[in-house]
Amino acid sequence: MPFVRGEIKRGVTTGVLVLSLAALAACSSGGSARTFQTQESGGGFSLFGGGKKSSSTNAGQPAIGVNGYLWRATLDTLSFMPLASADPYGGVIITDWFVNPDQPNERFKATVYILDSRLRADGLNVAVFKQVKDAQGNWTDAASAGQTETDLENAILTKARQLRLSNIG
Repeated sequence: MPFVRGEIKRGVTTGVLVLSLAALAACSSGGSARTFQTQESGGGFSLFGGGKKSSSTNAGQPAIGVNGYLWRATLDTLSFMPLASADPYGGVIITDWFVNPDQPNERFKATVYILDSRLRADGLNVAVFKQVKDAQGNWTDAASAGQTETDLENAILTKARQLRLSNIG
């Protein structure tokens, strides 16, 4: 059977048309139209939501990506330090440099990583950075005591447990 050029071209064109329509149908949301201002159907614009919804009473708000008790306890525990950055969806809290008035030649900075959505001791990692002022007045890196990180982790975990218990009872 000889190949007829028109039949092959017509078959390829029909196949491309069917695949295009199937892809277009798969993209439709079935609900209200989405625009740049309303990325989520039926709601307002959410910059960081990513479509995750909370199962609590405020279902219109995006869910936090980490354990809420650890998040709140970390912010409460480090409230004496200035906050540089906080990402509740990634679980990272970074403080700015803090100088203790009693020790003006030392300054500290902390970074807390909340690694789990459950309240667990291994769901938290704290890194503490220390700098000291040299004779010329420049800040140079120094080693911080490892016990400082452990003490901060324990303080955050204790506060998180207290928050959980007060919320249950």
